[in-house]
Amino acid sequence: MTQQSASAETEAIREEHFENKATGVEIEDNDQGPDDFPALDPAQIRVRTMHIHLRQAVDMIEEGDIDLAPDFQRFYAWKDRQKFALIESILLGIPLPTFYFNETDNGIMQVVDGVQRLTTIFNFIRGERFSLGKIDYLKEIEGSTFDQLRPTFRRRMITTQFIVHIIDPQTPYWVKFDIFRRLNTGSSPLNPQEIRHCMSRDRSRMLLTELARSESFTRATGGSLHEHIRMVDREVALRFCAFRIFGTRQYQKSDSLDSFLIRATEFFDDTSKFTDNDRKILIEHFHRAMRNAYTVFGEYAFRKWPLEAERRNPINRALFESWSVTLSDYSEALVLSRAKKLAQAARQLMTEDHDFIDAISQGTGDYSKVRS
Repeated sequence: MTQQSASAETEAIREEHFENKATGVEIEDNDQGPDDFPALDPAQIRVRTMHIHLRQAVDMIEEGDIDLAPDFQRFYAWKDRQKFALIESILLGIPLPTFYFNETDNGIMQVVDGVQRLTTIFNFIRGERFSLGKIDYLKEIEGSTFDQLRPTFRRRMITTQFIVHIIDPQTPYWVKFDIFRRLNTGSSPLNPQEIRHCMSRDRSRMLLTELARSESFTRATGGSLHEHIRMVDREVALRFCAFRIFGTRQYQKSDSLDSFLIRATEFFDDTSKFTDNDRKILIEHFHRAMRNAYTVFGEYAFRKWPLEAERRNPINRALFESWSVTLSDYSEALVLSRAKKLAQAARQLMTEDHDFIDAISQGTGDYSKVRS
């Protein structure tokens, strides 16, 4: 493949957008679809339906029995007009859309679908206690907080019921994930990492948050993924952790990248399998990888950077997982001594090697491409 044709191929790089804003990440084609999960046994699906009053839901949130996925609602903070419209709809008696909860072994209800709605309701009644702005019909309540509403409105709100489908804790994790993935059809569907975040526990959440907020990660990614609106910062950190711990051989045994990352998330939540010392060592490897990546590639780390390139491309997930895991194996002194040669060799691959370019561009979840 000529340098010119390879360069033309990399010029076709497409950046992901969310709500008409560039996200700093290259669109990934990993060829995953509905069939990339183990065969589903209907007997494994255990879902029950409940009717809950808003007063009960608010109490459960306050007491910690309903988990609104810390760190998540902040990324999807509704605009004021959305909050006001929701409160007005409730007061008008318009039924709330169905909610979906994941129940953990200790009885905590994790909100997978409905985080923003419940967060808005809780903040209006007990949290921030915001006041209502411009609304469409109930003009009399504009400017009012919950406590300033007349008694009939307050009573109508707290006695409003909503339907919630709760997935039983005995349901296998990957089955839960697949259920939520299938139900995920809203106006702004959650991506796989966002679903994993809502379903995971504090231990894995805290691990990924610590890595994603680290100085070494921010520097290596040029700040492009800082507090990423679609949680790509957590996703690439999880990919590093999963491949660092399990390797490509275990990946080969997985049905898909998603099932591989689900397994890793479960593993990092289990203290009997992943000890505090294991966690410490993994974090050290991650920081070494980030520092080495910056040493070799500088501001072009984890981005397609062919020879003669004049622009900095968005972050490429496949490059992140391959470069970071590889560079975590070597001392910083050794990498520093060979940095220029490593960068030159990598750029040569991205310019002339069609197979390599294809591996990081199309069907990136395919085992043969991950292995290469």
